[in-house]
Amino acid sequence: MNNIILEAKSVSKYFHDPVRLQVLKDITFSVSKGEFVSVIGKSGCGKSTLLYILSTMDTDYEGILKIDGEDMKTKNEPQLASVRNEKIGFVFQFHYLLNEFSVLRNVMLPGLKLGKYSEQEVEHRAYEKLKILGIEREALKRPNQLSGGQKQRVAIGRSLINDPLIIMGDEPTGNLDIKNSEVVFNIFKELAEVYHQSLLIVTHDNEFAARTHRIIEMEDGKIIRM
Repeated sequence: MNNIILEAKSVSKYFHDPVRLQVLKDITFSVSKGEFVSVIGKSGCGKSTLLYILSTMDTDYEGILKIDGEDMKTKNEPQLASVRNEKIGFVFQFHYLLNEFSVLRNVMLPGLKLGKYSEQEVEHRAYEKLKILGIEREALKRPNQLSGGQKQRVAIGRSLINDPLIIMGDEPTGNLDIKNSEVVFNIFKELAEVYHQSLLIVTHDNEFAARTHRIIEMEDGKIIRM
């Protein structure tokens, strides 16, 4: 597992409003191909701030961030947007599905935006993702016809459509009951162990984290345990 997908070296972050405050301190770690990594820590410890930097959405930081061996500091905003669309899949606590579109179309949208494949091919790929997630029968329904757990599975399908190098999750089970949290955990585990998908998941759920391949624990903007 030495195929490094994501690498952070000495990443620090300051807020400047109204005074200079350091919120991330010298964060260094990497994620390899097929690795399922969780980031835990109390509210306010810097987990979400770190994820925002790692996902290239926040570029105001010190240190080095490499994705697929490329230094993100050398890229302009259109290039970073391309990295986000092609190499990173996102799963949030809230699924952000569009009720005016079918489940299938929701999964297709990032693939259509990428423009790498024809619409027909993107549709085929989206259906295949729904099959992996066990919700292909819901393909033509609208998101508002689904349960919370099903919606989160659709969101995972959408995150997978462009075959990203890494999936980043911000509290992806935070809105789910125990049963659906278990379903989502098992999907992530299968993605890592069967499909060699890399995952970096920020979570408050210590039981979820305990079963991932590796835990990064944060406190006061620092990694205190790995």
